[in-house]
Amino acid sequence: MSEHKAFILWENTSAEGEFTKGRYSREHTWKFDGGVTVPASPSPSVVRPPFSNPDCVDPEEAFVAAISSCHMLTYLFLAGRKGFQVERYQDEAVGVMTKNDTGVPWVSHITLNVRIQYGPNAPSPEEEDHLHHEAHEQCYIANSVKTEILVKPVTP
Repeated sequence: MSEHKAFILWENTSAEGEFTKGRYSREHTWKFDGGVTVPASPSPSVVRPPFSNPDCVDPEEAFVAAISSCHMLTYLFLAGRKGFQVERYQDEAVGVMTKNDTGVPWVSHITLNVRIQYGPNAPSPEEEDHLHHEAHEQCYIANSVKTEILVKPVTP
């Protein structure tokens, strides 16, 4: 159907001999086809500073954000098609890493803590639940992963 590209760049800045000892920065950049460059690093929970940078985006955070963003965009599309006016959509998504059966860490669960403000035409709680279910079923990213994704609407 279509291609989506990311350019990842890492360069060794460590002193001679430090790389093979694991003493090198893992900071790198992600550049996307629209021109945005994002500073990236492993999570400090995976690689301790100074070899990681907690101010950068880490792959686990990016994975959680991609799931959340895809769900939101699909939800907004579906809500609009049903005639519901969405004024604000907020999600405090949380991914949890656990170890699989062989001991390898993976993002096993993501909870989308969604808070939505509607305009004059808001869905009933049942309609909102149905929209979230449809959004999950149609989200490209959710359909690409084995991570369990839970949508938890947060009422004001």
